[in-house]
Amino acid sequence: MNIKKFIVLAAAALPYFVQAQEWHPKKAVLMTRFAKDVDPKNVLPEYPRPQLAREKWMNLNGLWQYQPGIAGEAVPQGKLSQTILVPFPVESALSGVMEQHDRIWYRRKFTVPASWKGEHILLHFGAVDYEAEVFVNGKSQGVHKGGYDPFSYDITSAIKGAGEQDITVRVYDPTDDAGLPRGKQSLHPQGIMYTSTTGIWQTVWLEPVPAVSINDIRITPDIDKSVIKLNIASAVAQGYTVNVKVKDGSNVVSTTSGQPNADFEVSVPNAKLWSPDSPFLYDLDITLEEGGKKVDAVSSYAGMRKISMGDQDGYKKLFLNNKFLFQIGPLDQGFWPDGIYTAPTDAAIKNDLQMIKNFGYNMVRKHIKVEPYRWYYWADKLGLLIWQDMPSANSYTEHTPPVDTAAYASELTRMIKTHWNSPSIVTWVVFNESQGQHNTPGLVNLVRNLDNSRLINQASGGSHFGVGDFLDIHSYPPPAAPSSKTQILACGEYGGIGYIIPDHTWKTGPTYIMMDNQKAYTNLYDEFANDLVIYKTNEGLSAAVYTETTDVEVELNGLMTYDREIVKAPVETIKASNDKIIHGEAYIREVLPSSKNSARTWKYTFDKPADSWFGEKFNDAAWKQGEAGFGTKETPGAVVKTVWDGKDIWIRQEFTLNVSNINKDELVLSLHHDDACEVYINGVKAAIKEGYTSGYAIVQMTPESKAALRLNGKNVIAIHCNQIQGGQYIDAGISVLSKNKQ
Repeated sequence: MNIKKFIVLAAAALPYFVQAQEWHPKKAVLMTRFAKDVDPKNVLPEYPRPQLAREKWMNLNGLWQYQPGIAGEAVPQGKLSQTILVPFPVESALSGVMEQHDRIWYRRKFTVPASWKGEHILLHFGAVDYEAEVFVNGKSQGVHKGGYDPFSYDITSAIKGAGEQDITVRVYDPTDDAGLPRGKQSLHPQGIMYTSTTGIWQTVWLEPVPAVSINDIRITPDIDKSVIKLNIASAVAQGYTVNVKVKDGSNVVSTTSGQPNADFEVSVPNAKLWSPDSPFLYDLDITLEEGGKKVDAVSSYAGMRKISMGDQDGYKKLFLNNKFLFQIGPLDQGFWPDGIYTAPTDAAIKNDLQMIKNFGYNMVRKHIKVEPYRWYYWADKLGLLIWQDMPSANSYTEHTPPVDTAAYASELTRMIKTHWNSPSIVTWVVFNESQGQHNTPGLVNLVRNLDNSRLINQASGGSHFGVGDFLDIHSYPPPAAPSSKTQILACGEYGGIGYIIPDHTWKTGPTYIMMDNQKAYTNLYDEFANDLVIYKTNEGLSAAVYTETTDVEVELNGLMTYDREIVKAPVETIKASNDKIIHGEAYIREVLPSSKNSARTWKYTFDKPADSWFGEKFNDAAWKQGEAGFGTKETPGAVVKTVWDGKDIWIRQEFTLNVSNINKDELVLSLHHDDACEVYINGVKAAIKEGYTSGYAIVQMTPESKAALRLNGKNVIAIHCNQIQGGQYIDAGISVLSKNKQ
């Protein structure tokens, strides 16, 4: 689709006092290079809805009147006290305000072009957070609740004559103070919670349409039948026909006709399939006709792709276009230091997604935020698979009201209906972790009934109920693999490698693990990549999500700095690791099994032993005997056989390998630890690991410990694990890691 052909009508009817004032952005702690390209007379000028596009429209972004409000007040009369640059949130630097208010007012003037005479005028809002009442010439058009979905009003009856018209918008946004979907927004930003967004944060625009028009479209590709399934909605169907052309550039591939508000199909013979490696899009020309006369016309596009769950090697796997494809991508928060929820420019949106492609990722997890249409347009064009999260309620903050379950279900429904035409979206994520999680089976069923063409992730890293298509755990810093033969296995978050770039940080704070040089950073990233190759090859893992695309406020674990100025590691280095994850193989053969699948017996003590506790000749006769793993059942990924709920545990096991045909250089530990631990083989240090894992991680053994291991004789493995906070768990085994299937 050629977006450039669309006509943008200038919003020339701004009130004099707005024209006369200059816009001055505030100065945030960090600003992106895209901020300098923000023109108050031409803000986000691109057509905002590429999959249902018309030629005539008017962009209402720009300088509006603005002032804070109070509960219960009447619509203000006359000029408002300040100005704001729409559509940047009131808290953002680019708005020119950079203040937080839970109630605000907006106002601006506009003039309907004379060429629109006889048409119905629609007023569109891309998104307003959270509650918005819209007035045109003093008449209320309605109240919309929900911070992430577009809404529109037919304002034709409110238009007065041919002169200036008035739009006033009342906004209320409780943020933390209600159990509403809000993602990572907080009035008290800290740690993994960020600055809030209030008010208009996506494009506002006008559009003329005929009295009977195309209201909506539904596009569902079916590559197995080589068709696109369509449903074209219109307020009136009787006597009207829909005509559709599918085009490859200027070539017409096929045409068909159908009835409004009814399902029909258009064939796509020898279809070019959409994928990350080849994101081909067909153009769609859609017309609504009555008695052979064209009444309305829109353009759209479609990608021929199929996402499904398939069977391979005894596991349920992620299939794209009927073939297994491991999906690897970053967690993408969608925050900007200068625009908060709103990217400064369309080029800024494209740049983020292009960088993700450059890093060698084939997927993105859009994290508890819903983006404007154009974000998904660029994902469609560039070729990125999207896991779309539902914005969570009660996110990581205390003393919040109960979840508004009706609002959650309503916004989940609207999110899906708004973006279900985008070929890049392949998975709906109903919950993130356990934040506000409720009625999981019921909501998974709701999503399935709305859209059975995509996969459903019941809760990435949250409580699992055996519903949907995924079993998804979170593991920091190293990745881990869950276990199931009935669901797709995913590590929905891992990594979080921190790396501070001086003069490019919003604020410093703790993260999962911090590197102090680029080589250590890339080495650890590649170590985690090796883990994922192992999990993919041996344990059925289908997908992983690395934390994260950019730093965000106090979080400093991005591949890029928050201002997008510094790429923390060579792009080609990260890409090589990701290429290995997608295409590589690494086979594991256990020589000393862990207790992951079958419990093994260890000696253990909770009392600090003598300093020689890890030696071969240490007498552990007084120690207790129990089955691994050791820990508490609340620990993620743990299979607890013996409860350990104290501060420290020491465990030992004597074992005989009785093997001779292995290369000691290929030996690795399989280690699940929470928190830090130290491992010894025959009295020689094998590994010291800080932090924790949420599953069994592959850990390299020291060369000295490999040398000390007897392949045909008795050995001793000894481990100390220390509990710091949260869950606790320890178990280990030894395996052979090889590129060849054994």
